[in-house]
Amino acid sequence: MINKQVILKNRPKGYPDENTWQLESNEITELQDGEILIEHHYISLDPAMRGWMNDSKSYIPPVALDHVMRAGAIGKVIKTNNNPKFEVGDCVTSWGGVQQYSITNGDGWFKVDESLASMPMYLGTLGMPGMTAYFGILEVGKVKQGDIVLVSGAAGAVGAIVGQIAKIKGCTVIGIAGGKEKCDYIVNELGFDGAIDYKNENIYSALKKKCPKGIDVFFDNVGGVILDAALSKLRMHAKVIICGAISQYNNKSKVQGPSNYLSLLVTRSTMQGLMVMDYTKDFGKAVKEMSGWLQEGKLKSKEDIYNGIENFQETYNRLFTGNKNGKLVLKVKE
Repeated sequence: MINKQVILKNRPKGYPDENTWQLESNEITELQDGEILIEHHYISLDPAMRGWMNDSKSYIPPVALDHVMRAGAIGKVIKTNNNPKFEVGDCVTSWGGVQQYSITNGDGWFKVDESLASMPMYLGTLGMPGMTAYFGILEVGKVKQGDIVLVSGAAGAVGAIVGQIAKIKGCTVIGIAGGKEKCDYIVNELGFDGAIDYKNENIYSALKKKCPKGIDVFFDNVGGVILDAALSKLRMHAKVIICGAISQYNNKSKVQGPSNYLSLLVTRSTMQGLMVMDYTKDFGKAVKEMSGWLQEGKLKSKEDIYNGIENFQETYNRLFTGNKNGKLVLKVKE
């Protein structure tokens, strides 16, 4: 059997180009005792992948050159060799990488129930983005009824869930997104109370209009100018959650930091980084509660699915062009 794999060949400076990855076809080796063979059906594409390519200190080691590009994956066990934990047909998910098959002893792989949700949903709402949203807004943001919540990247995989959870908890939610279509989506389909189109509105003027009383919680996926503007609208004892900074990931120069940071001092506010892996032991609780919200219709899930491992780079680019809605997923099963 042949395994198509996307291999990291060069560390990009700025935006990844055609020299960053190479698509290879390699023979699948025989299973050793205790190993399983997993056929990937879908791969998760996430902004964090850009940081994993940098050879710098971070929360996780960088992807090594000449290795399979790191990514979340979901698929099915198609062969086993005396592994007591998994059977042929099990649906499983983990960091399988951008490839069609994985050979593993099963460590770090988790079974999921397809009767509760589709495979792509386990990469989105019930996967890492959903867990990030859940623990970020509830554990770090500690939202409470009546809070005014601002979310950047609000039409993305994390931001869309953050806003919906905040609404479930009785908050007023304003989302920042790029373009009329995305702004209409978060208001009309997801139930946000308002939207700011950063591509066509002055962010400071829009915040003054949409958040006249200020902000209690800001969940930031974008960084840069939008973070700076939000800091100017903090209420007393506000919370700023730093989940990501997609506007800065492809910079060739220094990351643009906030010049309005003294607002944290004036308002006695806090700014805290969020790393979802800190909450791994509680993922089961979150999946159970979010599954309930999905079944009750309180929470909506949207996956934007594209086909073919050969189209990995083109699909990856959608993370940064904004040409997507919801969770970006690549189908790799032929």
